[in-house]
Amino acid sequence: MAIITISRGTFSGGKALAECLGKKLGYPVLSREETLAEAAKAYRISEEEVSTALEDPPLFQEQAPGKRFSYLRCLTAVLLERADNGNLVYHGHAGHFLLGTISHVLRVRIIAGMEFRIRAAMEEMKKTREEVVAYIENVDRKRQKWTRFLYGVDWNDASLYDMVLNLQHISMEGACLSVAQTALLEDFRVTPASLQAQKDLLLSSRVWIALAKDERTRTAFVNIAADKGKVAIRGNVGSEKVINAIPLVAQSVEGVREVVTDVGTGSDWYW
Repeated sequence: MAIITISRGTFSGGKALAECLGKKLGYPVLSREETLAEAAKAYRISEEEVSTALEDPPLFQEQAPGKRFSYLRCLTAVLLERADNGNLVYHGHAGHFLLGTISHVLRVRIIAGMEFRIRAAMEEMKKTREEVVAYIENVDRKRQKWTRFLYGVDWNDASLYDMVLNLQHISMEGACLSVAQTALLEDFRVTPASLQAQKDLLLSSRVWIALAKDERTRTAFVNIAADKGKVAIRGNVGSEKVINAIPLVAQSVEGVREVVTDVGTGSDWYW
C-alpha cells in the first residue's frame, strides 16, 4: 500500500498513468483539478484564486508567500483526507512536496519529449502547433519559477523523486506495471509509524489553515508541527495580541489535545 504522487509536465502522460494505476491497484485517483475543487469547497476559498496562486510565479515584491503556503496546506489536507488508508494516486504538480517525508509516499516523475507533448496537446486542445508550443513553454516556465520560489529547488531535479520514467522509452502499460510493482515493495508499505506521520501532517495542516483563516492570526509567521495531538507552534508575529490568540485558535481544531508555543514578536507574514 502506498500513496503515489505523479509529477509531470503538461501533456506528458501523467493522467493516463494515474488512471492505469488506479485500475491496476484499486486505488482512488485524484487530479490536481479535483483537489483544488475539494479544497475550495471544504475550506471556503476561491478555486480560481487558489489555482492562480499555485500556477502564476510570485510577484517581485512578494518576499514571504503566506497566502500561497496556506493554499498548499489546504491541498495537503485534502490529499491526506482522501488517503485515509494510505492508498491514493495523485497526479498534478507539487504532490511530492505537499506530503513531506511520509515514508509510504512513492514519488514518480513522468517525462516526455517535446514532440510527444505537442502531439498530445494538439489532439486535446485542437490548436495549432505554434499555439500549443507557446502554451507548454509558458506552463513549464511558470511551474519552474513557482517551485524554485516556494521550495528553492528545480522541479526537474531527479533526486526529488523515487522513480523517473520517460514515456518515449517505455510504453504506458510498462510504466504502469513498473510503478505498481514498486508501490508494493516493503520500502513503501504503510507502517504504524508512517501512518502516524500522515496523521500528524494532516493535523498540522489543519491548524495552519485555522490560523490562516482567523483574522486574529492570519499574518502569523510560524512553523507548526504535530505529534499525536500535541501541536508545537514556533515563529514570529506582530504583537502580543496575536501571540495570545494563536493557542486559542489552534485548540479549536479537532484532534488537538495540547498546544505548545514558542512565539515572539517580529516580522508579520506577507499576505
